[in-house]
Amino acid sequence: MRRNRKFKKYHTPDVKHGSIALSRFINYMMFDGEKTVAERVVYGAFNIIEKELQMSPLEVFEKALENASPLLEVVSKRVGGANYQVPREVRAERKFFLGCKWMIDAARAKKGKAMSERLAEELIASYKGEGTAIKKKQNVHKMAEANRAFAHFAR
Repeated sequence: MRRNRKFKKYHTPDVKHGSIALSRFINYMMFDGEKTVAERVVYGAFNIIEKELQMSPLEVFEKALENASPLLEVVSKRVGGANYQVPREVRAERKFFLGCKWMIDAARAKKGKAMSERLAEELIASYKGEGTAIKKKQNVHKMAEANRAFAHFAR
């Protein structure tokens, strides 16, 4: 039986910076369809980044996303009654999604400050190559490296 065809999604760029990646990030930030709230949080974080680093916040965002995106991940595969964690390269769309999700989750896990401040801290930490999202990426890479012996099971 054939699989359903996956159609490419076309995203509109965000209002302020004209970046499609930022627009998608804002959509991932959104809760209960409240996009204006998500935009306020992200643009507030960008203002904080601009004050702290005196750099273009879009450049910081793109570099942070690149640093937090994984190259490899493990996928569970059943072979002969046993489940193996098979390392696999991550597709570009999934790489973007995982990087965004890990940064957003790390910012949401922190407590005691406004969300825009927490997001700015996480973006700056990811930009510098540290922080919770980077730690998550390193753990995923360690898992893939540890299970390299099962790479021959990959499709």
